[in-house]
Amino acid sequence: MLASVLEGGIRAGTPILYATLGEVIAERAGIVNLGVEGAILVGACAGFITTAQTQSPLLGIAAAALAGGAASLVHAFMVVTVRANQIASGLALMFLCLGVTSFVGRPYVAVKINAVAPLAVPGLSDLPVVGRLLFSHDVLVYGAYLLAPLIWLILFYTKWGLALRAVGERQAVAFASGLPTAVVQYAAVVCGGVLAGVAGAHLSLAYARSWVEGMSNGRGFIAVALVIFATWHPLRAVLGAVIFGAVFALQLQIQARGVALSPYFLDMTPYLLTLVGLLLLARAQRHTMPEGLKEVFEGLK
Repeated sequence: MLASVLEGGIRAGTPILYATLGEVIAERAGIVNLGVEGAILVGACAGFITTAQTQSPLLGIAAAALAGGAASLVHAFMVVTVRANQIASGLALMFLCLGVTSFVGRPYVAVKINAVAPLAVPGLSDLPVVGRLLFSHDVLVYGAYLLAPLIWLILFYTKWGLALRAVGERQAVAFASGLPTAVVQYAAVVCGGVLAGVAGAHLSLAYARSWVEGMSNGRGFIAVALVIFATWHPLRAVLGAVIFGAVFALQLQIQARGVALSPYFLDMTPYLLTLVGLLLLARAQRHTMPEGLKEVFEGLK
């Protein structure tokens, strides 16, 4: 059971990790996007519809990324150009995406597709225990866990990453130094949306291999909370994503084994864990939060 939970945790944590990495990029630029949930949904829907029409998972993943980026572009326009409230804009975007995907995706419920197949790494997948846990997944799983260190390198060891973090810390100072702050924030939010769209693609094309209305099931909100849990650091997000994914996998294992626990209680455990994590790390969050987010989270001027 432990091996199944760990293996399932890596798979179930993949869409959460993609969405979390995208939100890390956006929040490092000083923008909170609560519309991540909606971007995951449009990615899952667009990816599934495209795959159903073309029978090409690759095109489905590309469509999901574009859809997620387009949804987040709306949020970027609202908060960067119009200067709308970030929380209100993100929530409005989420409900808009929920309605649109429920309407557009209705004909595709229960449709069969050519799903993303597992791709075992030759040689490594035959290793005892570790081979099954780490090297017997689909390409999107490998991509997510390789993307985390790449984003870490970009954020902390490149000129673009320095500019992004400068905008998120002190936007006025960054602007005075000649940085195109609006362009940087647009790019960060759209990149975050693209990764959220890929999260949706993994959800519908590889994990569930089907389309169901509202199938993101709160993963976008978990991703937003996980950014805080990981103290805005891409590598820490990997551990958090696996933990939350393992909780999802554990509840499925418990239900499959017929343990006498309410399924409603099991469904709420990932969100309960989210609250506990935020509570335990409250002090660390205040010290590591980008300065540009304090106005959003704490109402500081």
